[in-house]
Amino acid sequence: MSLRHALLGLLAEGPASGYDLLGTFRTSLAHVWPATQSQIYTELTKLDAAGLTRVASEGPRGRKTYELTEAGRAELRDWLLVVAPNGYRRNDILLRVFLLGAVEWDEARDFVHRRAEFARARHAEFQSTEKATDWDGSDLSVYGRLTLEWGKRFMQMQAEWSEWAEREIEAARAAEDAGRG
Repeated sequence: MSLRHALLGLLAEGPASGYDLLGTFRTSLAHVWPATQSQIYTELTKLDAAGLTRVASEGPRGRKTYELTEAGRAELRDWLLVVAPNGYRRNDILLRVFLLGAVEWDEARDFVHRRAEFARARHAEFQSTEKATDWDGSDLSVYGRLTLEWGKRFMQMQAEWSEWAEREIEAARAAEDAGRG
């Protein structure tokens, strides 16, 4: 996913300023695709230059409200429906797990234990977000809730996998110790 397509998708909901978009990122996309203020404003300038958005209005202190152009809508649609997702070709957590043989048993076990704790904490955060959100019938609400549910399930799976991995590391260590004795 790119910031470009995230912004195009948000602008498909209606015109918004960079400040408005930053607020949406902070409240709903932060768990999926975080972005900084400078990244958002830089990308909005690029989108405008590429003809994918246009400035709908300018307010005080140079505040610009952007709207999606037909070219931007077509770009978003193509990305959503035609371009194949990358999926999880790179995962730094799994790379680290694959290389845990380079550290001591206790360090490896502690690593996956911390992953389980992290996943449980994130799962709890997502549950709190779900309870605190006033879900309505808007597209952002419907699809935001679907995204949140994916996050909850993904974190639950990570916690369960990490707990299993911790047991596997302990069993491998015990087998090695038994082989020595």
